[in-house]
Amino acid sequence: MEKLPGRTPGKATSFDIAYRAGVSQPTVSRALRGSPQVSEETRKRILAVAQQLNYTVDKNASNLRFQHSNTLALLIFEDPTSDDSAINPFFVAMLGSVTRACAQRGYDLLVSFQEQAGDWHEQYEDSRRADGLILLGYGDYLQYRVRLERLIAQGTHFVRWGAVEAGQPGLSIGSDNCQGGYDATRHLIALGRRQLAFIGGASRGCPEFLDRYSGFQRALSEASVAVTPELQVDAITTEEAGYAATEELLRRGAPFDAIVGASDLIALGAMHCLQEHHIDVPAQVSVVGFDDIPAAGLANPPLTTIAQNTRRAGEVLVETLLRQIHNDPAQGQVLPTRLVVRRSCGANAQCPVPPHPAARSASR
Repeated sequence: MEKLPGRTPGKATSFDIAYRAGVSQPTVSRALRGSPQVSEETRKRILAVAQQLNYTVDKNASNLRFQHSNTLALLIFEDPTSDDSAINPFFVAMLGSVTRACAQRGYDLLVSFQEQAGDWHEQYEDSRRADGLILLGYGDYLQYRVRLERLIAQGTHFVRWGAVEAGQPGLSIGSDNCQGGYDATRHLIALGRRQLAFIGGASRGCPEFLDRYSGFQRALSEASVAVTPELQVDAITTEEAGYAATEELLRRGAPFDAIVGASDLIALGAMHCLQEHHIDVPAQVSVVGFDDIPAAGLANPPLTTIAQNTRRAGEVLVETLLRQIHNDPAQGQVLPTRLVVRRSCGANAQCPVPPHPAARSASR
């Protein structure tokens, strides 16, 4: 038998088969145990190589592979934050709900902080550290999607928190972002606001923000209020980004009397910017966020926001992942949101607020 790169002469291993067949070692393992997640063509190629190498399955090791660890892994991805946590505060609440849901079902939870550039998609389930993965956070979805497709190819059980759309790799659980954006905007319109700005990335790389922006546009259209392109500014979900985006709104000079932030952090940053420019919130500009993180209720003024049900989210994420692990039918779900009214929107306005002085001066 020819010597293969990376191994000493002796009994063939699944890694030898993977090298010859041009696939990963986990794919070899799945093919040898008859997993339906390996295509018939790939399975035949792997079996042919195994026969050439006189490979025999270690029954004890094979049986061990079928044992469950009774552990789930929660992977939280890094986010730019103003402190050292690098964790979006919205996910802190989600962490608690996922932990509680696992405990109620007799599962341990392995929590791991992951960098976006790491090899998280190749770990955990195949090393038997966990039976499946729960994914929170993702950065640019267009780049992240490639990793999800690789998880599918590896046969990894996983579920993610995010936008629920047709054709996505794997299963997602998420909030009704479009309805949430609609409800926030309708509330502002009911207060008499007519020059509404939206801060948040409205692109395919930010599908949740894009859905919130779609709800924003729908509410404006139904109220016969024009959508002004100059009043939409991209921003990631940090206070610093919300502050910078509001500076950009002021620089553009188009008048606005309300801001819908795609997240609470963005909205809080927007309020800080307005206040530093001596623009009164809510007398001159109303502000609404999205998430209902603890800081929203502690802001001055307290932030009106769209609340996501983190308790139910944790339960559904765990339930959906366990159904996959036990080969039961599972599907993505969209959870309802609710409007939480606080003082950042103010009382009913009798007419649209005129352009504020800072906007006029910034446009000169």
